[in-house]
Amino acid sequence: MRSQPAPLPTFEGVRLSYRTGPNRQAAPSHWIGGGLRAYARAVPTPERNQRYRDVAARRQQGVVVLEDIHDPHNAEAVFRSCDAFGFQRVCLIFDEEEPFDPRRVGKLSSSSANKWLDFEVYASARECLGKLQAEGYEVAATVADGGAEELYTAELTAPRIAVMLGNENRGLSPEAVALADRKLTIPMAGMVRSLNLSVTAAIVLFEVTRQRQRAGLEQYLLDADEREALAKALSER
Repeated sequence: MRSQPAPLPTFEGVRLSYRTGPNRQAAPSHWIGGGLRAYARAVPTPERNQRYRDVAARRQQGVVVLEDIHDPHNAEAVFRSCDAFGFQRVCLIFDEEEPFDPRRVGKLSSSSANKWLDFEVYASARECLGKLQAEGYEVAATVADGGAEELYTAELTAPRIAVMLGNENRGLSPEAVALADRKLTIPMAGMVRSLNLSVTAAIVLFEVTRQRQRAGLEQYLLDADEREALAKALSER
């Protein structure tokens, strides 16, 4: 008598269902060995689907723009802040630095923020910012020099905002700064005059979110159709 397969395992909210091979023998989908090939289809659990809907319901109308990031792992750290604060869309500009695929940074797993974000790649700041401004985004460039609005006193309640950050050493290019609608700087009280890329991103996104919450965060969230489409897209990743 043929033995019955073990109960279906569940991990990360995903239930694995067996598929039978040509010999009609079922095998656990996570087991590959002994010359047997696994046949599996990942089926999200109801709890996981609800998680996708909950996440989509908290995504904001906002974009993070990264220009000429040198180290992909620095970008990966920014992606975590994007996911945490609800910024779904990330635009990367590669003009002087070697391009990399943001979807392939680090280990691609459910705990990797880049799995859950949407990316766009551009060859110039003009191309990227022109598109965002045509879509109604206010582009805010983060800079370390004077003459910029201080982050904590700036009004950051535009319906759509694109936060732009630059290279780890050079910062944003003069072209990107000139094309931006406004410049923001984080006031520094110590001897060090700058913060690293991921820390800057987290501080700015926190402040944008804080001000939006005070103004009524609901008006900055995705609409119903966008939420539904995003939840479906997340479930397929």
